[in-house]
Amino acid sequence: MKIEAEDVVRYFKDHPDFFQQHVNVLLDLKLPNVHDENAISLSEYQVVALREKNSLLEAKLRELVQFGEENDALGERVHRFSLALLLAADMETLLQAIYYNLREDFSIPHIGLRLWRGDAQPESSLPELGPTSKELRLYAEGLTNPSCGPHALYETGTWFGDDGGRLKSFAMVSLRTNQSFGLLVLASEDSGRFYQGMGTLYLKRLGELISVALDRYIARESSPA
Repeated sequence: MKIEAEDVVRYFKDHPDFFQQHVNVLLDLKLPNVHDENAISLSEYQVVALREKNSLLEAKLRELVQFGEENDALGERVHRFSLALLLAADMETLLQAIYYNLREDFSIPHIGLRLWRGDAQPESSLPELGPTSKELRLYAEGLTNPSCGPHALYETGTWFGDDGGRLKSFAMVSLRTNQSFGLLVLASEDSGRFYQGMGTLYLKRLGELISVALDRYIARESSPA
């Protein structure tokens, strides 16, 4: 009768005391060494396997520690950003805080921002309240989550002046409270910075923070004098 490998495995599982009763078999058992061509004893094989498993666990632990440190650092940056938004006493100071913290703390080199309130866009000295197309406003209204990719949409590519031709990746973040009232566009020369399918949780949270901060001023700034 032919004995299959599964039969041997099943036998050892059903008789866990086999090697206690047949110690000599255990001592004489030789297994191929995964690292060279020499055979080693079962106990040596177990030591090698445990060392490899330990190395994998240590690598995983280092990875988890690194992720934890990165999350702590990101949380600290978001905290500083929140404080800067809260401390801004007027619209211009608030805009400066947004630009400065996104560049310095989040290393985002190019930032475009446009704001509106409904269809009315009166004259304003702030470029952020400059003209925007109806198509762009409709796009922002339907953008419930940040969108990332290699192209600037609608007229947003013109917001970056001479730098626009060098930019290779963009993140579009709708600014909204009860309804959308603006669009934040983050851009980079690095094509891998904002790519399709990337996680956008923190981009969305940044957009929410900026939206709440700006909503305090946008109605006053966009109203006719």
